[in-house]
Parts: sequence; structure tokens; C-alpha cells
Amino acid sequence: MNALFSPGSLVSLAGAVLTVIGSIAYLGDNANLSLPTIFYGIPILLGGLALKSSELPPPQRLTPPQAFQQVRDQPDNADLKKLLGDVTRWRYGQKAHLESSLEALKLWDEDNPPQLLSVAESADAGRYGLALTFACGAVSLERWQDQAERLGRFFGRGLEAQLEPLAPDQLRLSLRRSADTPATPQSP
Repeated sequence: MNALFSPGSLVSLAGAVLTVIGSIAYLGDNANLSLPTIFYGIPILLGGLALKSSELPPPQRLTPPQAFQQVRDQPDNADLKKLLGDVTRWRYGQKAHLESSLEALKLWDEDNPPQLLSVAESADAGRYGLALTFACGAVSLERWQDQAERLGRFFGRGLEAQLEPLAPDQLRLSLRRSADTPATPQSP
């Protein structure tokens, strides 16, 4: 996702524009314009810079957002849709995506936490799924494998999780609805 259009960048840009307009108005002896723009521009600029300093961009999305729209919107996939929405937005004041979830699963290291690198959607045999690629950081692959059974249940009822080691410090967590989980009945 383009860092220029992050909320922190947009707020910083708005604050900078107001501050510049106010400064020009002040130099042009236009008190009616300079006072409010400088008065609001500088705090908005500082707030935007504070956001920029603590922002965590979304991971790379490997599939286009519209590719699996129809499958994603089915009621059975609400848990995965919510998870996708959570990881594909800008975060502020966090070290990593899914920070609280990884802490609850005991897959967290305060100094070098796992980082979500990419997310991909799939629909194999009619089952919608997500593939989350992590850089493991200081959390060993063995710790991930110890939690493999719990991972699917943690992110939603009826989900199964598969771990696939990639590079020495990376793994892919695939989540999808279990084949033996009955579809939830749709309300009329």
C-alpha cells in the first residue's frame, strides 16, 4: 500500500499546508487568515508527524481485493473476512499486526516479534482461505508448530490451520474452513 496515502501522511500534509498558508498570510499582514491557519496548522502537523512515527503499514496483499469478493462475503467466511480486514489496514502504536492474538497464542517476543509480510486469499474446492506469511523473528518454528492445532480454533470456529516453513526465518500460516464443518444455515 502506498505510504503517501496513509492516514499519518495525509494528516501531516494537511498540517503542513495550513502552516505554510498561515505563514504566507502572516508575512502578507493578513491577520484574519494567518492566526487560524497557524493556530490549527502547527498542532495538526505535529499530530500527523506523531502518527507517522508510530505507523505500521499493512502487509503486501498478493491477491487483488475483488478477486474473491463473492466467496469472501458468504456468511460461513465471516471470521476470515474479519481477519483479512484487520490485517490489511494501517496500525498505529503497535509493533506487529495481530499483536494481541500472537501474545494470547504465546507466539510473541517483545524484542523481536513475528512480522506479517503478506496475505493472500484462495478458494480451493469451494473453501475460502487465507495464507499469512510471517517473518518469525525470535519465535522459533517449533513454538509455532506447538500451537498449530490451536491456531485454527483461535481465529474462528471450524477453521483449520496449516503451517508451512518457507525460508529459514519465514513460515506460511494457511487458514480455511474445515472440510467436515457443516455450513451454517442462512437466515431467511
